[in-house]
Amino acid sequence: MAQRDSTALKPAEFTADGRAGLVGESVKTFVLDTNVLLHDPGALFVFDEHDVVIPFEVIEELDTFKSRNDETGRAARETIRHLDSFRQRGVLADGVDVIHPTTGERGGKLQVILDTNGIDVPGLREPTADNHIIRCSIKMQHLGKRSVFVSKDIAARIKAHAMGVPVEDYENKKVNFDGLYTGYREHQAPSELIDAVFHSDEPVEIDRLELENLHANEFVLLHNLDNPTHTALVRVGPEGQTLMPVKPLRRHVYGILPRNLQQQIALDLLLDDEVRLVSLIGQAGTGKTLLALAAGMQRVVSDGRYTKLLAARPIMPMGRDIGYLPGDKDEKLGAWMQPIFDNLTYLLGGRVHHGGDDKAADHKQQMKGAESRVETLMRDGTVVLEPLTYIRGRSIPEQFMIVDEAQNLTPHEIKTIASRVGEGTKLVFTGDPTQIDNPYLDASSNGLTYLVEKLKGRGLVGHVTLAKSERSELASLAAEAL
Repeated sequence: MAQRDSTALKPAEFTADGRAGLVGESVKTFVLDTNVLLHDPGALFVFDEHDVVIPFEVIEELDTFKSRNDETGRAARETIRHLDSFRQRGVLADGVDVIHPTTGERGGKLQVILDTNGIDVPGLREPTADNHIIRCSIKMQHLGKRSVFVSKDIAARIKAHAMGVPVEDYENKKVNFDGLYTGYREHQAPSELIDAVFHSDEPVEIDRLELENLHANEFVLLHNLDNPTHTALVRVGPEGQTLMPVKPLRRHVYGILPRNLQQQIALDLLLDDEVRLVSLIGQAGTGKTLLALAAGMQRVVSDGRYTKLLAARPIMPMGRDIGYLPGDKDEKLGAWMQPIFDNLTYLLGGRVHHGGDDKAADHKQQMKGAESRVETLMRDGTVVLEPLTYIRGRSIPEQFMIVDEAQNLTPHEIKTIASRVGEGTKLVFTGDPTQIDNPYLDASSNGLTYLVEKLKGRGLVGHVTLAKSERSELASLAAEAL
């Protein structure tokens, strides 16, 4: 990760043509784009001994965002407070030592560059903020610095690279999506172990599995060495020392049954009150939202374990004003929450294929009744649908809380939501990291994949990646072929 790269670099000396040449040893100078600080205000402190440069235009852009009542505004205000703490220790234009606010570790220097006079580059003459920031990187080169432009804006990185400026994405809090923890694996085992697990209601010692690097609440599908069709599903205990047999579900979960192995794993985690946080990742049609809602309705409505089902989705981007839509608050919210409403209606309505005009009419009437029941549950507060805009400052006890489309959240936003959870609440995140609407996030940097990687192996946390589309034959075909 470049932001933690402490490789020694050559300091600059000017060559005969006035350009900077690199000799000796020195540090990098990272020029930060505004979007980096809006993504992570703590970016000011992650570059170790290397220097950080903030172009003046970045501060102006932060100033325009600071009054917003959302996560972007919060990040802008936090960044400005950090910069103000630097100001109290020296003159920002001259450079101030970076001291981490919590650890006290000393890094390089932070400097605010006021202008880029004398840097005239064809293609960067338009007075845009991006052009000013890129010119700042070029000015650092002319001053003999080994500058690197850091931005989460791909187009800005391309422009800077075309101008001969080294560029990087902001790598801190990124994970390897291709190697992301899936929550389950398959393993061949002797028939004696499979029989012992399959016929036992007690945990089995994990040493008998002869499999390394297992995590708490990870699932293993055991295949018989002699007969691959002879299998048993086990789950690693929360302490990480035992294997617990996972029995097939004998009853519907609010009207549905798992259709594949990953769905069975998901329901096992969703219905276990000891697993307080569950993350479900999967492409469209894999059932992640429906499974979460079915388990939530089962535990809230049927079992009475939680006081209410709270389902939330980020308004993209998180905290965007729903005033852009027509109607009152509830009507505006309905457009964003319709996918949740549709899944609830499906759970409360008929789930059997109907044929013929009479049966089709009966089914239509049944679905209308389901919609009415959903509205009744919402009116009495059993089911609550709301955007994440209003989550900050709340405490949420004794609820089954689902956050859908979580791939559009930053790591900080995920942390903000999780920190709102009160005593007795179960929190479920669902999302598809391959379909991200946030322009500054990708499959490796979004909050959902960050959460999966950072919390794997914790006794209170479970995860599964759903791989097979079960929505319909057409949906499966589209997911595979398109």
